[in-house]
Amino acid sequence: MEAQSRPDASLAFYRKYTEAMLRRYVRMSMGAGRVPSLLGRELFRGRVSNYHVEGFDDVVIFVQDVESCMAILDRGPRLLIERIAMQEYTREEAAALMSLPLRSVKRRYADALDLLTEMFLDKELLEPRKSCQEG
Repeated sequence: MEAQSRPDASLAFYRKYTEAMLRRYVRMSMGAGRVPSLLGRELFRGRVSNYHVEGFDDVVIFVQDVESCMAILDRGPRLLIERIAMQEYTREEAAALMSLPLRSVKRRYADALDLLTEMFLDKELLEPRKSCQEG
């Protein structure tokens, strides 16, 4: 990772939801007539996310929100997210494509997801988890 700081480790809980949100973004952006510039191999696997969409306007807003978050990321984290979460390359394949050690890819990808999760929480694309102790 270049200039961005390491995110809070408690965000690890959200990684699977952030990945699902990114895959949903790819499907929705294509459905809205906007083809992401990162077309890869298998784009359409079934995934679930918490973001509720009711109409075309919601799709456009969702796509714009995800794109604005992705644009904030530095190039390295953004490429890892595009390769692994959106294009669904394995971590091993992404490491080979990017000429990076697998261990670095795993660590940097987790950090990139956490940074993006933090942005998704701020934009209310994801809901914060609630513990059973909260009222």
